[in-house]
Amino acid sequence: MSIAEDTRRGEVTIRHLSKSYKLNGTPLQVLRDVNLHVRSGESLAIVGASGSGKTTLLRVLAGLEDSDTGEVLVDGKAVRGVGAERAVIFQEPRLLPWLTVLDNVSFGLETRGLSREQARGRARHYVKLVGLQQFEAAYPRQLSGGMAQRVGIARALAVQPEILLLDEPLGALDAMTKIGMQQELARIWRDEDVTTILVTHDLEEAIYLADRILILPREKGGEPRLIEIDLPRPRDRSAPEFVRHREELLNLFGLH
Repeated sequence: MSIAEDTRRGEVTIRHLSKSYKLNGTPLQVLRDVNLHVRSGESLAIVGASGSGKTTLLRVLAGLEDSDTGEVLVDGKAVRGVGAERAVIFQEPRLLPWLTVLDNVSFGLETRGLSREQARGRARHYVKLVGLQQFEAAYPRQLSGGMAQRVGIARALAVQPEILLLDEPLGALDAMTKIGMQQELARIWRDEDVTTILVTHDLEEAIYLADRILILPREKGGEPRLIEIDLPRPRDRSAPEFVRHREELLNLFGLH
């Protein structure tokens, strides 16, 4: 193994992972024997019909839930609960309403060993990265939905995770704001070189942002499927190859 390979961070390995819940006393399996390796610095999208286990898989990766069988490894180490190397962005940004944008982003950094000055300095860097440097002193109630989600992204990035886990972070935004935020996420992923795992129900969003797409089956006994998105960046939604991938996904979901 080369030195470069040995120092790569943010690799995720999923081995034979299964998860079920009890519904009225009856086991309901939502994930069955999922196996996957996510490369360092890769952007992976997870798509599937409602009930296919997308969010459940992300929560297991985050350490917020345990699997029934199988394991998740981060950089070769088994996941046992939440960890500083992983940060989660939810659909709702969950900002603290009594704190400013800057304080929301810096909140918690001091508990990680940073001085107040260092914490605010790092927070300013990420507030600027998401284009909100003019709103440092604003409160959440003064922000639009897209701006609030930018604060959530800045807060997650401020802890400098190896892996960014996103659970439909743009699902509540209007169409125009969503497109702008997708462009921002693509830029941030490129600039930060962080492994990104995104759950989305938006097939076009998955094609625009991901290197690979994991499709989770809804039917019992179905096998997950991986699709490579071999398109140059930045991506053109009107390009023939982009349209071809969209048609392929629509066909797979029986939407054509």
